[in-house]
Amino acid sequence: YTAVNAAAARAAFDDLADKWRGRYPAVIRLWDNAWAEFIPFLDYDLEIRKVICSTNAIESLNARYRRAVKARGHFPNEQAALKCLYLVTRSLDPTGAGRTRWTMRWKPALNAFAITFSDRYPTAETY
Repeated sequence: YTAVNAAAARAAFDDLADKWRGRYPAVIRLWDNAWAEFIPFLDYDLEIRKVICSTNAIESLNARYRRAVKARGHFPNEQAALKCLYLVTRSLDPTGAGRTRWTMRWKPALNAFAITFSDRYPTAETY
C-alpha cells in the first residue's frame, strides 16, 4: 500500500509472487484476482492509505465494547446501553491527555483528507 503508483505496486507484487507463489499459491491467486479492486486505493495520498489500512484502534475499541456488553448480559433500555459504551470509551483516556497525541498522529491524514475531499470536508465557517 506504500507504492507510488499502480505500476510500482504491480512490480512489487510480481516480485512477491515470484518469491512466494510456490509456498502460498492461494494467497497469490487471491491478490491477483482482486487486483482491479485494489488499484483505486492507490489514487489516495500515502497519509490517507495509512489510515485506511490501520484498523487496530477500531478493532481494539470494538473488542472493549464487546467485553463490556458481554459482562453485563442485557440492558433495561437503549440509554443504559449507550451509557455503558460511553463509559468504556471514556475509560480509554481518563485524563484527556490522549487527544494531543491523537491530533499529532492524525494531522498529516487530516490535511490529506482536507485536500482530497475539499468538497465534503467541513471548513471553519461551518462551525
